[in-house]
This record gives sequence, C-alpha cells and structure tokens, in this order.
Amino acid sequence: MRAIVVNLDVMMARRKVSLGELADRIDITPANLSILKTGKARAIRFSTLEAICRELDCQPGDILAFDETSQQQ
Repeated sequence: MRAIVVNLDVMMARRKVSLGELADRIDITPANLSILKTGKARAIRFSTLEAICRELDCQPGDILAFDETSQQQ
C-alpha cells in the first residue's frame, strides 16, 4: 500500500469538474490525468500540481495526503 494518497477525485467531485474538462484546462491527456487520479502515478511535476490547484481552487494538501499507517514495500 502506498503512503501517499491521491484525493484528486474528491476535489474534482466537489468542484463538479469532469476528468476530460480538467485535462483540457491544464493541458494534459485524460489518460495521464486518470493515472494520477487513481493513485497509480509514481511522480507529479510541480507545474502539473500548480495547474490542478489553480483550476480546482485548492491547495496541494487537498489533493495529496500522507497516510502514516501505510507501510511501503
């Protein structure tokens, strides 16, 4: 289990923004945004994180969280 939890889907639902719409707004492919949304991404560029936060009017901590109970393997 991963120690970093991605809550992008939660923020997208709160802002009522679809994956395709957000992908268009931040100039990323829907496939790459989906990988990030599902927590399968191994990294994220700061420029992408900044664009997401700008479009969703949120902070990085609203999207990413550290789960202390998870053990990395």
